[in-house]
Amino acid sequence: MKTIEHILARYTIWVLGMMKVLGIWGVFVIAFADSALLGMPVDFVVTTYVYQDRRHFLLYIALAALASALGSIPLYIVGYVGGEKVLRKRISEERFLKIHRSFEAHEFWALMFPGMLPPPLPFKIFVLAAAVFEMPLRDFLVAIFLGRCVRFGVLSVLVLWFGPQIVGLLGGTFKHHWILILSVVLAGVCLWLALWLRRRAAEAEI
Repeated sequence: MKTIEHILARYTIWVLGMMKVLGIWGVFVIAFADSALLGMPVDFVVTTYVYQDRRHFLLYIALAALASALGSIPLYIVGYVGGEKVLRKRISEERFLKIHRSFEAHEFWALMFPGMLPPPLPFKIFVLAAAVFEMPLRDFLVAIFLGRCVRFGVLSVLVLWFGPQIVGLLGGTFKHHWILILSVVLAGVCLWLALWLRRRAAEAEI
């Protein structure tokens, strides 16, 4: 346990050192690496920037969201070229078909909503699926950008209101109750969509 804590402490120091060296562009570089290469503590990085420089919190949110979208392009290319085999190896056939149906019904929302949610949701699976199911690159980038804007925006507001410790608390809560949280979010989205469609139908009748 002490060894793990020591590794995490060293890793945190390294990330903070990177942020100091890169300055304002640190949030962009780390968010890009998180999407393109391997998992990085992007939520911690974004909220740290926001907490230390509140005046520019919208800039940090936008940079992180843009970097997340651009950093997903390499995985999109992999999926578009021949990622179906890779995707099927990572998930069960039942889940593959379920994701496929969601993209066929509402591909934009099928990618944007997972982009709003933090780990342990395997977001790269949805990125790969978007390419496998031939989602247009423009819609792909916009969906990720908007989803990440929501995610980083909500986290930033919570950090400014409650302090940086809220990130760890929310991360632990989502880790243990992510299915329930995801169900509530999806239910809220479906309710909003139903009300929006109903309003559009009422306006069309006038």
